[in-house]
Amino acid sequence: MREATINKKKKQFEFMGGVIRNRYLFIADLLFIPIAYLASLLLINNIFSAVNIALSNIPAILITDIIFAIINMLCGVYTVMWIYGGTKDYVRITGSCAAASIIALAANVIIFQESFYFKISLCVMVVASVEIIGSRMLIRAIHNLYNTTSNSSDKKRLLIIGAGSSATIVLRDISNNDNLNYDVVGFIDDDPAKKNIRIYGEKVLGNRNDIRRICREKRVDEILIALPSATMQERKRIIEICNETGCKIKILPSIDQIIDQNNMYSSVRNVEIEDLLAREPIKLDNTEIGNYITGKVILVTGGGGSIGSELCRQIMRFNPAKLVILDIYENNAYELQMELNRKYPNNKPDVVIASVRDMDRLESIFEEYKPYIVFHAAAHKHVPLMEDSPGEAIKNNVFGTLNVAKCADKYGVKKFVMISTDKAVNPTNVMGATKRICEMIVQCMQKISKTEFVAVRFGNVLGSNGSVIPLFKRQIENGGPVTVTHKDITRFFMTIPEAAQLVLQAASYAKGGEIFVLDMGEPVKIYDLARNLIRLSGYRPDIDIKIEFCGLRPGEKLYEELLMDEEGLTETSHNKIFIGKPIDIDMERLDLMLKKLEIVEISDDNEAIKDVVAEVVPTYVRRKKAV
Repeated sequence: MREATINKKKKQFEFMGGVIRNRYLFIADLLFIPIAYLASLLLINNIFSAVNIALSNIPAILITDIIFAIINMLCGVYTVMWIYGGTKDYVRITGSCAAASIIALAANVIIFQESFYFKISLCVMVVASVEIIGSRMLIRAIHNLYNTTSNSSDKKRLLIIGAGSSATIVLRDISNNDNLNYDVVGFIDDDPAKKNIRIYGEKVLGNRNDIRRICREKRVDEILIALPSATMQERKRIIEICNETGCKIKILPSIDQIIDQNNMYSSVRNVEIEDLLAREPIKLDNTEIGNYITGKVILVTGGGGSIGSELCRQIMRFNPAKLVILDIYENNAYELQMELNRKYPNNKPDVVIASVRDMDRLESIFEEYKPYIVFHAAAHKHVPLMEDSPGEAIKNNVFGTLNVAKCADKYGVKKFVMISTDKAVNPTNVMGATKRICEMIVQCMQKISKTEFVAVRFGNVLGSNGSVIPLFKRQIENGGPVTVTHKDITRFFMTIPEAAQLVLQAASYAKGGEIFVLDMGEPVKIYDLARNLIRLSGYRPDIDIKIEFCGLRPGEKLYEELLMDEEGLTETSHNKIFIGKPIDIDMERLDLMLKKLEIVEISDDNEAIKDVVAEVVPTYVRRKKAV
């Protein structure tokens, strides 16, 4: 009861506050009625007669004034801040004036009972309504004109790509928000029917072919790509054109990303390098994934890493009985745990700090949790570092994988999914060769175990630890130079969420022994990537930020591959997931080679270690010197 009283008083206060804020408009509205009467009388009388008639009909004027004032107050006309008035506000005031006109007209006819007053009153109501509504429109027009002209030299000149509903909402947000310091120069749209039309006063200047010219002629500072419904390929082509202008580029995300925002412009973000990869959103079979995750215990090794942590985020969406995050590095694992605890307070994951090298520790973890699925993402992945420390790559990648695989077999894990890499194909470095050995272990374990052992192979992921993108960004922030190993070097790329989602989907297809190969799209030249990233950061390549070539690093090759010569691809029901034909692995030979590796890896003789790795992996091509 008390709360209702407080709310009632609050509304009364807001109502009266609105009247006080609009007191000048209230006074003006009171003056509009006699002005409307005089104007109406002047239409059929000279000025002296009009004034005399108006003076003799003051009661009618006062009645009309009072009715308009009361109806406008009741309709909330005086609680609107008219410099930001929208469509609903103008509908409100139009309806209010119409109601007041009908009531005032009826009152005048009934009270004075003369047909003359009906004709005059009808004209008065129309003129008064036009005056009242027009005054609000004038206020907003003056405000917008002032904002457009004042301090225009300090405003950034903005070109909007797209003239659809999203773009118009953005323009309205910019017009209504003084904190958005932009001067919109116009729109670009490929629809020929929209050329030269005006939207909120701003003109559609041309199509995408005119972007470079318009940016030059209009001295554009920033470009906003407002095409939230466009495909990734379409946006990529637009971004490539905008990149040539030297202007800073921002983008309005897709509709599903902005739907929860209070206003459209708050969703605007800077263009990222991912936008230039044109990777379409992944469509997952959530039913299939949910069937093997929901209500199950899932273990992720290397769970604090780039891929491992994203796998954990994706897994939690499917409500596992328990997610176990295993990692040797406590900081990343802790941060991920806190993040997931906030998002899923009723299903908090467990974090265990352990090394995949420690078999006894792994045994106790598997004994306690008895996981249904194991995603094995723990590995050393940095190519040049592993060239200098091949023994560590053997311990962690090869024997770490073997340890986890043996535990999976011993404790009845349903599926074991190993994260592999394109560098395992015809490897030229120790890291890639060790991951190829891991694939061989997976295929051999499948022959002797009830557990379904599979591997998922893909290329580089954007933003992962050791990725070239964070390195380039740091170099750009420091003023350059940006270092590229070779002008022709290419790599496959996908985003971290995309990679994790496809791993989950591939696992749902696993029957055992497969090496799943993910569709990485077209290879990307690292040189082009560097130039685009410099432009997206607002600089000019080779002018503001230099690009230097430092030569291939140890173990690095120009082109990565996703498939070995003896492997063929089989399609799955997902258009981005393929299965490489299993290669027959001699289990006895592999076992002997692993024992040989175990002996040699404890030495500090890097060349001897690489010699044995070359015996295990016939496709391993050693390059002692950078090409």
